[in-house]
Parts: sequence; C-alpha cells; structure tokens
Amino acid sequence: MELHRGRLVDHIQLVVRDLKASRRFYGAVFEVLGIPIGGEAEDYFWADELFVSSADSRAAQGVLTGRHHLAFQAKDHAMVDAWYKAGLAAGGRDNGRAGERPYHPGYYAAFLLDPDGNNIEAVFHGEAKRSAASVEINF
Repeated sequence: MELHRGRLVDHIQLVVRDLKASRRFYGAVFEVLGIPIGGEAEDYFWADELFVSSADSRAAQGVLTGRHHLAFQAKDHAMVDAWYKAGLAAGGRDNGRAGERPYHPGYYAAFLLDPDGNNIEAVFHGEAKRSAASVEINF
C-alpha cells in the first residue's frame, strides 16, 4: 500500500447527514482536482487526507460534525473555475465565486458549501515551485 500525505494536515474527517449526497459532491470536485476516491464502504469514503463518514459510522460515534472550512490546492485559475462549476452541478451552494482574494498577492479561490454546510475552498496561490508533490509513505 502507498499513501501520499501533505506537510501540515495528516487527515480530516467530516461526519455528514447524507453520505450519498456528499459522495456525489466530493467525487465531482475531486475529479476536477485530479484526486481519486481512495476507497469507500457502506458508511464512509476517503480521498487523500479527507475521510467522510455517516453519523452512524464507528468513527463518528453517532455525532454530526459542526461547520468546517477545508481548502484544496488547485494548479491554476482554470482548475479553480472548473472546480467551482463541478461543485455547483453536484449539489454545492455558492459561498464565493472564483476570483482574486486579498489574503496575499496571487491568491485566487472559489468557495462552496457542501451538502452539510461545510465551507469548501479551491485555491491557487500563484506561480510557485513545489519542493515535492507529496510525502510518500510505503508499507
């Protein structure tokens, strides 16, 4: 098995009311970002560092999460724009159209609310050189 992990966030779990609606939404926006669904079962699915489960899953212990903000990196402006359109088409709600933001020069982002009201963002930070695509873990 091989995992690829980022440098700051190891993983995030969202507990959702409607797993099928969330699977449809995240499947659509991840397809645009080139992130495959890593696996799924009756009460959860995962992709990269994000785990999404129903409230009755063992990990959730019957409790819904609150509202969260989660941002995914995009490779360019076009990917942010496509992500926004795909998310709207898959049941997301607008929470900020794609465009420049004042956070730092070159910050280009779009925001959607997922089916549970979590604030989901796709962001392109501007031209930069990555030191590594990801941290690779083999076991």
